[in-house]
Amino acid sequence: MKKQPLKLFLAGDVMTGRGIDQIMPVPSKPGLYESCVIDARDYIALAERKAGPIPRKVSGHYIWGDALSELDRFNPDVRIVNLETSVTTAAKPWPGKGIHYRMHPDNLACLSAARLDICGLANNHVLDWGREGLAETLKVLHGAGMLTPGAGLYEMEAQSPAIFPLPDGGRLLVLACGLASSGIPEDWAAGPGRSGVFLLHGLDSRSVKAIARIIDQSRQPGDRVLVSVHWGGNWGYYVEDEDRLFAHRLIDEAGADVIHGHSSHHPRGIEVWNGRLILFGCGDLINDYEGIRGYEAFHPELSLIYLPTLDSDTGLLKSLRMVPIRMERFRLNHANEEEATWLQDRLNEVCRDYGTALERTANGSFELAW
Repeated sequence: MKKQPLKLFLAGDVMTGRGIDQIMPVPSKPGLYESCVIDARDYIALAERKAGPIPRKVSGHYIWGDALSELDRFNPDVRIVNLETSVTTAAKPWPGKGIHYRMHPDNLACLSAARLDICGLANNHVLDWGREGLAETLKVLHGAGMLTPGAGLYEMEAQSPAIFPLPDGGRLLVLACGLASSGIPEDWAAGPGRSGVFLLHGLDSRSVKAIARIIDQSRQPGDRVLVSVHWGGNWGYYVEDEDRLFAHRLIDEAGADVIHGHSSHHPRGIEVWNGRLILFGCGDLINDYEGIRGYEAFHPELSLIYLPTLDSDTGLLKSLRMVPIRMERFRLNHANEEEATWLQDRLNEVCRDYGTALERTANGSFELAW
C-alpha cells in the first residue's frame, strides 16, 4: 500500500530570548553584555515605539499568533525549526561574544504552543551562556519531548540525527550542522569529551562524506532525510556557488531529501534539485529585532511559513506551500496584500536563477512552481 504524503512545517531561526523572553510570565534577569544595549527590556521599548503597546506575561500562544491556525489547517506530520537561543538560567555569558540570547526554562510554553517536534541547535547562539547553558538547554527541551539534533554533551550526540517515527511507518532523519560563516565560534565545535555543536570545517568533499557516513549509519529502508544547515551571513540574497554545489552534493551523494538552510534574517532563494527541495535561507520567523533600524530594504519583519509535502516513498517534492507572515508587537500576523506582493516579487527575482517561482493562491499563500 502506498504511504500517505509526508507533510512538514519548516521555519528558519526562532529566537525566543532577550526581548521575547521579557514579555513571558517568568523573564530572565534583563542584564545584557552588549556594546550598546545593557537591558533586554530596551528591545521591548524599541518595538513598542514602532508598533504600539506589547502585553506582558503573555501565554505561550501569543508570539505564534496567526501561525497557529495555519499549522492546524495544514496538520504537518513533523514540525522543525532552528532554535536560535539557549534555554537556561546560567548566569555566565560566553566571554568575548557580543550578543547573548537566553530564554528562561519556565517559559517553555512558547515553544510547546506550536507543538514543535524538532529544534535544531547547530547555530551561533546555543552556547551564548556557555556549556552549562547548553547542558540545561538540552535537558529542558528533552524533558518537553523535543528532539535536538546539532548539539550535544559529546561529539557523537551532536552529530547524530534526530530520528522521528512517521505515521505510515518509516522515519524522518534530521541532521543539523553549522558553518563558521554563520558566526559559530570554532571552539564551540563538539569534540572528544567536549560538548558543543556539529560544526563543519568547510563545504568540501570531507564534509559531504562525513554527513553521508552519519546518514548511512542511521538510515533504514523507507527513511526520509532532512539536512538542516546554519550557514552564511545575515543579509543578502546571493548564494555562493560552493554553497549551492554543497547542497546538490548532499542530495546526490549523501541521500538528503530536503536541505533546510537558515541564518539569513530574511527569506532567500529556493531550488528544486533532482526533484528535491533546497531552501537556501528560511529567514527569521521569530525574533525581537522589531524597531531596529538599518536593514529596512530587506523587510526583515516579513517571513514565510514553509509547508512542503514530500512523496513518502521517494522523498521527491510534491508541493511547497508558503504562508507570508509579519512580525509585529512580537506576534506573528498574516502579511497584508502589499507586503505579500513585495515578498513574492522580490523572491521571484531571486528564484529566477534556480528555475523556480512563487505563485499566489486563492487564499493568499504561495505555491512553488518549478
